[in-house]
Amino acid sequence: MTSSDVLQQLNDKALALLEEEALQIEKLIQVQMENLATRYCPLYEEVLDTQMYGFSRQVDFAVKAGLVEEGLGKQIVSKLERNLASLYEALEKSVRNA
Repeated sequence: MTSSDVLQQLNDKALALLEEEALQIEKLIQVQMENLATRYCPLYEEVLDTQMYGFSRQVDFAVKAGLVEEGLGKQIVSKLERNLASLYEALEKSVRNA
């Protein structure tokens, strides 16, 4: 196995781990979106913010380590940030309408 094969395996593994983590955050966002009509939980919001911060730091590390391309890392974080922004907009509307 060549060093480029090992590097490719590391890159693939890093990307798979980041995608798995992003999926978990997506699920948290989806659960909160589904429960908008029934309850508002500021603690859940705090958990999501903390998860997003930690995830963005993981992506930064992977990019700096050369395991993930910067553009791809930004794309993954951006998608989650857009979904989170949509959740916050929906939360704000539900609070105003309550």
